[in-house]
Amino acid sequence: MNYLTHETFNLIPNYQPPSTHKPKVLILYGSLRKNSYSRMAAEEAGRILESMGAEVKLFDPKGLPLFDNNESVMHPKVIELRELVQWSEAQVWSSPEIHGNMSGVMKTQIDWIPLSIGAIRPTQGKVLAVMQVSGGSQSFNAINNMRVLGRWMRMFTIPNQSSIAKAYNEFTSDGVMKDTSYRNRVVDVMEELMRFTYLVRDHSEFFVDRYSERRAITQSIQ
Repeated sequence: MNYLTHETFNLIPNYQPPSTHKPKVLILYGSLRKNSYSRMAAEEAGRILESMGAEVKLFDPKGLPLFDNNESVMHPKVIELRELVQWSEAQVWSSPEIHGNMSGVMKTQIDWIPLSIGAIRPTQGKVLAVMQVSGGSQSFNAINNMRVLGRWMRMFTIPNQSSIAKAYNEFTSDGVMKDTSYRNRVVDVMEELMRFTYLVRDHSEFFVDRYSERRAITQSIQ
């Protein structure tokens, strides 16, 4: 019959076997405060992801310059952020809600992430989960706006999300999240992020392939 087997798949041109390494997850948070609840939520998400088998890296935004149309592109913090974004297969964005939106610290980090660096696309085809913390009642303004940015960055923004109301009540003095329904939701979101990452990471180039770009390349050759 000459059916393909697991072994003979390797004979197919350009075939890549499924990745076996730990999912690489970058976490960004949107506050510089010493007692930052968005950072605490990010660190809690990181611990959960590591328990699920992910390799996690958190970016510290302290010292990152305001976006200045690439005048500071060689700043060490900009280089660090961009290298981490390229390394990642998935990301978590955790922001406080300030004036009904994500924080300026969060937006500055995203502004420094380009759609392309030469032939490399740092975000396209990667998986994203969004979270927010609020000082008052539950709100979804920050995560809704982060979703817009995630789509603009051509990332697969997962359906589930986390919004932690009255965040000052949800963490211990050690910065660990209390065992409440809010933490259960964070676990749900991280679980879904892992699932989507396993599904997408080996096929990201297939998902972002576009007719308009293929046509532009063909026309440039002619």
